[in-house]
Order: sequence, then structure tokens, then C-alpha cells
Amino acid sequence: TNRFAHPLIDTLALEGIKLMCKNLEKAVTDGNNLEARSAMALGSMYGGLCLGPVNTAAVHALAYPLGGLYKVAHGTSNSVLLPFVMKFNLPACSPRYAAIARAMGLDATLPEETLAREAIKEIRAISNRCGIPGNLQELAIPSSAIEEMATAALLVQRLLANNPREVRLEDAVAIYDAAYRGDLN
Repeated sequence: TNRFAHPLIDTLALEGIKLMCKNLEKAVTDGNNLEARSAMALGSMYGGLCLGPVNTAAVHALAYPLGGLYKVAHGTSNSVLLPFVMKFNLPACSPRYAAIARAMGLDATLPEETLAREAIKEIRAISNRCGIPGNLQELAIPSSAIEEMATAALLVQRLLANNPREVRLEDAVAIYDAAYRGDLN
């Protein structure tokens, strides 16, 4: 979901999502499962191919301060923040999130808005099943850091410019606050 999305890149992204959702938990729970690991490598390559023409957006921009200030791995930061950024972007991305949900294998008969919300919930559930913390508190990020992190994230305009919705300081604060509390409601 990106301002510069392109149908060809969407095809790669959705195929990567299919592979990853089918194989991530298997690869995490059994590192010797070569089929799952191979599927994850291919899914990762598809994701990498999306970076050149389209790049990333707000979730990566908001993840940077967690790594820079608190030494949280970038993948972990992205995984924790992704559902909260998706919730913020939902008004601009409902059809795209519904497509993601279908690629994830969720119930395609659900109404689009419901399906889009289910994608957000399922992404968080997969992360949790893989041992990723559900909120910033579990990463030992203090609530007092939210304003500083939001200010730092807004400096990453090269990525924020790609986001489907404009992210202002108060938006970044609200996303971090929700992620701190773990509140997707």
C-alpha cells in the first residue's frame, strides 16, 4: 500500500504475501524445514523486488527510531508497528488490505471493509505466534519516548512521502501511543 503502487509490483507483493503467510510460522518453529525456508526466501525476494520501483512507507519510517534510539532490530520494529500503521492507513487502503487478506487466505466472502480489518488482525496474530512482541512496552520502550520517536520518524520524508495517508506529528504520536498500549481498537 503505497502512493506509487503499480499493478505489476502488486502482483509480486501479493505472491510474496501468499508464500510468507503459508510458510512463516513453519520456518520459525522448524528452522530445518527447507521447503518453508525456501518459500520464505522466494517471498522475501518478491518483497525485495518491490522496493526498487515502489519502496516502503510509514511503517519503516516509524521503525527507524526504535532501532536508532533503543537498538530494536528493524524487522522486529516493523512487525510490531505494522498493524498500527495499517489501522491508521485503513481509510485510504481498504481495497488493498482486502486484497492482502485474500492473498493471506482469509475469507474472501466477507465485505471489503471487514476483510481489510481481518488482514490487520491476522498480521498481528502471525507476528505474535512467531514470538514478536505485541506492543512497545514489551520492547522496553518507555512511553516518555513517544514524542521524541515521532519527531525523529517525521525526518524520514523519503519514505513518508510514499505513504497512502499523510503522517503528521500528531498522527505519528497516535500510532506510537496505540503501539505502546497494544490497542488496535
